[in-house]
Amino acid sequence: MFVQNIRIAFVGYIATLVLGATACSDNQADTTASFPEAVNQVENVSSTSATNLSGTIKIDGSSTVFPVSQVMAKEFQKANSGVQINIAFSGTGGGFKKFCAGETDITDASRPINEKEVELCQINNIEYIELPVAFDSLSVVVNAKNDFVQCLKVSELKKMWEPTAEGKVTNWNQISSNFPNRPLKLFGPGKDSGTYDYFTLAIVGEEGKSRGDYTKSENDNALVQGVSQEQNSLGFFGYAYYAANRDKLKLVAINNGYGCTQPSAQTVANSSYQPLSRPIFIYVKKSAATRPEVKAFTNFYLAPDNANLVLQVGYVPLPNITLQSANSRFNKGITGSVFGGQGSVIGIGQKGLQEK
Repeated sequence: MFVQNIRIAFVGYIATLVLGATACSDNQADTTASFPEAVNQVENVSSTSATNLSGTIKIDGSSTVFPVSQVMAKEFQKANSGVQINIAFSGTGGGFKKFCAGETDITDASRPINEKEVELCQINNIEYIELPVAFDSLSVVVNAKNDFVQCLKVSELKKMWEPTAEGKVTNWNQISSNFPNRPLKLFGPGKDSGTYDYFTLAIVGEEGKSRGDYTKSENDNALVQGVSQEQNSLGFFGYAYYAANRDKLKLVAINNGYGCTQPSAQTVANSSYQPLSRPIFIYVKKSAATRPEVKAFTNFYLAPDNANLVLQVGYVPLPNITLQSANSRFNKGITGSVFGGQGSVIGIGQKGLQEK
């Protein structure tokens, strides 16, 4: 079910970052401080990258966050060529499995850590620092030659993807009488994907529940290829993968009851692209955070001066106040998640960060 008052909760989260509350467990974060109070206590953060560093940083996880981590690593290594950064993507769920087993230093996540992952980290004594890094406008796309889909209602997406649609909803004209009688070919992330978790919660109403008869992959580039080659297809993934393949795909506007809205920096900022606008995260292992190369890279990642790199790959930067607050949280070593291990949360937009 949809999370109530999630914007208020996230504003409290930002206050928690700044005030340095000791989130020692996933149920103990203080989210009661007001946002204006948080603004007054932000620490200055330097965006200058370190030099003469060495070592290896291992990153895995979300394919949605992968382009951000990749561009951050590339720029960081220009001044820190002695640091090797290995980045892979096995999906948010797959990344947390490796992270909570102690196999990686940082995990990319397109949703907050969930209860099972919290327990796995606790079993293996892995403490983590949760850091929001950007906003993604999760995008629904069709083949570039599709001439009949411009906008879809949330209810129409649900009709396509809900579990009861499996083997039954197989043609476009079953979604709307205005659509032609053509086969419906669906492409989407697999169950290890945080994007899959988020999309199913936002559209179907239950995280991790959808029809199973679609073409799935944890590699978003494979989904791009599938949709671009199948004229009657529809798929979904992070906006960065649409932005990099505009010539092959057609972006679909979403109508959540307030008119058709396409994902963009503006519609994310004013919270009108809902329910498919969401923050994305990195989680840093606390024991790794003390290593000079990990500390320097994470500070670089969160520096407001580097927010332009987020724009380059197609995502929306967090407000400077939020990045500075996240960096304060990291440098103070505050562990845990303020989301209580619930996994995906719906309705967080940039506008919510500015509301008391």
